[in-house]
Amino acid sequence: MTWTTRPRSKIAGQAAIDLGDGPYHILMLHGVGLRAEAWSAQIDAFAATARVIAPDMPGHGQSGLPASRLTLTDYVQCAADVLASLQGPTIVVGHSMGSMLALDLAGHHADAVCGVVALNAVFQRSAAARDAVIKRADALDGESTPDPTATLTRWFGDAPSAERNACATWLREVDPSAYKMAYTAFANSTSPTPEALAALPCPACFITGSAEPNSTPDMSTRMADLTPRGEVAIVEGAAHMMPMTHAAEVNRIISNFMSKVV
Repeated sequence: MTWTTRPRSKIAGQAAIDLGDGPYHILMLHGVGLRAEAWSAQIDAFAATARVIAPDMPGHGQSGLPASRLTLTDYVQCAADVLASLQGPTIVVGHSMGSMLALDLAGHHADAVCGVVALNAVFQRSAAARDAVIKRADALDGESTPDPTATLTRWFGDAPSAERNACATWLREVDPSAYKMAYTAFANSTSPTPEALAALPCPACFITGSAEPNSTPDMSTRMADLTPRGEVAIVEGAAHMMPMTHAAEVNRIISNFMSKVV
């Protein structure tokens, strides 16, 4: 598919793709450096039966820069503001850092969230992995656009594709200060904690790819095991950007999960 820019609405002060109608909502939260179009394959799949809302993270896409530095708690609050504007049951779907936000929303807004899907979520990084991601965050100066090559290689390898090209464009277009702010929050977070997962009140689905080196299958399996109503799915051959590269399989897993909770 093509990854063209889509029209936005304003929801709780954030720019968001808002498409479809139905008896429930799907709130989709993207990761660092990306934008709402990263969910295009899921929006197209689910807007026929539900209202799909995909906001741009602050400082990303068409959402404005925040007035002050944001912590992970602040990013969660931005997502919570969008959630509060919705009427009716909501499934929250997050990718990468968006998964951290989605799981936090599910844990603290049981009255609104009926299910949560965490794609390529990080859990209890090793000391070496934590040091590496913090080092990458510290290397960002917040002023110049970082070379996205290393990031794209981690996400896609070296093979060219429309998905790789789209992410390259988004990474180059995001405001450098917003990118550093979000990446720093992501790198330094220890969410979700085992305690938070054990207390999660709604069903949860953890999905990652078999070829994902950072948000590993072991992480998703352990999170699902800790969650009272957790389940796990591993997409064979997929890496970090599987919502784009393996959309059909990801959509099938999400659809099967949703059929159990709405």
